[in-house]
Amino acid sequence: MDKGLKTIEPIVQLKGVQKSYRLGQTMVTALRGIDLKINKGEFTAVVGASGSGKSTLLNMIGCIDQPDSGSIQFDSVEVTKLADDDLSRLRNRKIGFIFQSFNLIPVLSVEENVELPLLINSDINPAQRAERVANAIADVGLESLKRNLPDQLSGGQRQRVAIARALAGSPDLVLADEPTANLDSTNSHKIIDLMLELNARRKVTFLFSTHDEALMGRVSRLVHIQDGVMKL
Repeated sequence: MDKGLKTIEPIVQLKGVQKSYRLGQTMVTALRGIDLKINKGEFTAVVGASGSGKSTLLNMIGCIDQPDSGSIQFDSVEVTKLADDDLSRLRNRKIGFIFQSFNLIPVLSVEENVELPLLINSDINPAQRAERVANAIADVGLESLKRNLPDQLSGGQRQRVAIARALAGSPDLVLADEPTANLDSTNSHKIIDLMLELNARRKVTFLFSTHDEALMGRVSRLVHIQDGVMKL
């Protein structure tokens, strides 16, 4: 191998991942033998219609749920073999989450919402925590609104808070489930612009799901899923 060539390392690798769940009296197969590799530093969108398995796939990668079978490796660690405490630690230290409904606490300020996931990380002291929160809020351009409550913000501003909260822990991977679904087209493009900028500047790997065709041309890589199966 040419020593001048840099090897691209996967941050996440799935092999043969299957997942079913019960919906009333019916068993629904959400993922059917998924093979997927996400390399460090990528900006990737998972594309598919509602019910295609996008959210389930992100839940597997985010260690929120476990597969029925198959392998999931995060930084070469087999997460399906980790105990619950180790999974919680991995999620808190290495993964940031952005949700389409923002999931902000209404009675907490922007600053307090961003700080929230850091409070359970005993490795971060108060001074470090304050610095990380300030940096994350500055990254999304909300310094002047840091004392505001969520109901004093627009939809686009709330999503910026959610992005800041995801970044505050300095994660290796940020997962975003339909992050623009509740935004108009102008704010949708602004949020994607912001995520692309942070991907380039912070070198954080982004993986997000969408069914918005207008956004598909904005990403460096598209992964298509249909009925729980990866499509080429």
